[in-house]
Amino acid sequence: MTDQLKRAISAAQTAQVNDQQAEATRIASSSAGDQTFDMSESSYKTSHTAIRKARRFAMQGLYEWLVTDRRFDIDGKLGWKANAPHDIAARTRATNAMHTVHIGYYHEMMRDIPEQIEALDVLISQHLDREIDKLDTVEHAILLIGAYELQNRLEIPYKVVLDEAMKLNNHFGATDAHKLINAVLDKMAVELRAIEVEADSKANLRTSQKAAAKPVIKADSNADDNADIEGSADTAAIEEKSTASNKPRISANNTTVKRNSASKATANISDFKASKKAIETDRTDADSKD
Repeated sequence: MTDQLKRAISAAQTAQVNDQQAEATRIASSSAGDQTFDMSESSYKTSHTAIRKARRFAMQGLYEWLVTDRRFDIDGKLGWKANAPHDIAARTRATNAMHTVHIGYYHEMMRDIPEQIEALDVLISQHLDREIDKLDTVEHAILLIGAYELQNRLEIPYKVVLDEAMKLNNHFGATDAHKLINAVLDKMAVELRAIEVEADSKANLRTSQKAAAKPVIKADSNADDNADIEGSADTAAIEEKSTASNKPRISANNTTVKRNSASKATANISDFKASKKAIETDRTDADSKD
């Protein structure tokens, strides 16, 4: 093995050790509460699919937090709190391959939603027909994400927020939970995104009006088409009358009517026999004279 190859292997091993130490330091600092992640992180995917995956991880992280630290906090068991949101996020990153996840948005939700939990729960409770603590934990986590995006992420269209909430429920929630989630977020959108919802309603109204006007035009076009069809049918009838023979049609099964071709054949045979008989008569007369 050459010295150059040995140096290359040694450099690669050193780089790998440094990466592992950096990752360990990041996890330790995150566990200690030093969260430095934001939406500007460029080392991870930032596509719509990556954001959708971030929502899924955030939903699972919020679910875990709601059934542990949040529940202990509500019940007054503060001494049991040992599963903070930043610990959940750090553990999730250490145990999952998240290179296709928008990690910045994931950490933002895991940081901001627990911090705003009181205000978000008030928004959700205004449109519920039950106490918020009676909600299924999965539904609660999905509604928290939807409420957070409607209030804080105005660059995301409200319809996208509702659609993504439906996708989260399809992936994690109960079968009929989508009715409650859609109803709550739809009412919340009217409150938080009034201008956007109004503009969308006007656009839908114009579309429906155009759709309602189309059948009248379609009926006229059908009438014109029918007129064209009738006109073409009349033209075809006239042409058929002009080209058709005035002679009666003879059925093949009608034996009482003789065909012209048969009559001509019979006349030709009669003429042939008469001419033949005349020739034979002339020959007989000539023989008798001899």
